[in-house]
Amino acid sequence: MASKYEIGQKVIIRPVSEQPLTKRESDIESYAGQIGEVSNYYWISPRTGKVFYIYTVRIGVDYKEVVLYEDEIEACMV
Repeated sequence: MASKYEIGQKVIIRPVSEQPLTKRESDIESYAGQIGEVSNYYWISPRTGKVFYIYTVRIGVDYKEVVLYEDEIEACMV
């Protein structure tokens, strides 16, 4: 399975929908709606046949890097 997003691609950070929010989700929620750029991605395979992608996304004027799961971002049409 190939990654959904590529390095350099613009993405929007999606709001977290689960309640109650964990500490990590609460931190990510503060970035919801912001546009960022994928700077790198990694895959993990906790079980045979299952692959999950994790993305490093740069956001803001200071290029803060945030690590996000694939379902926490969506493609931006900018």
